[in-house]
Amino acid sequence: MNTKDHTQAKTRDLKSLEGETNNVYLSAIIIAKRANQIMEKQKEEIKNRLEPFAMDSDNLEEVQENREQIEISMMYERMPKPTLQATEEFSEGKTYWRIPESSDNA
Repeated sequence: MNTKDHTQAKTRDLKSLEGETNNVYLSAIIIAKRANQIMEKQKEEIKNRLEPFAMDSDNLEEVQENREQIEISMMYERMPKPTLQATEEFSEGKTYWRIPESSDNA
C-alpha cells in the first residue's frame, strides 16, 4: 500500500467494518485501540529522535540542529494518521484482537 493511501481519508461502508466482528461498535473499539498503540509508538520514536537536540546551547551548530529538528518533525507530520493506518490494517485483516474471557467468580 502506498503512503498516499494512508494519508487520505476515504469514505467507508460501516457494514464492511463489522464483517470480522459482526458488531460495528466492537470493530470501532478495536480500531481505536490499535490507533492508540500506533500513536504511542510514534510518540516514543519522535521523542527518541529529538532527544539529542534537548540540550540548551548557544552556538553556531544550533541553526543546523534546528533544521534537523524541523526535518524530523515534518517527516512525522507527513506520516499516515494512526486512525487511518489502524482502519486500513483492520480492513485488511492484519489486526489481531480477542475478547478476554470474563471471570464470573465474583
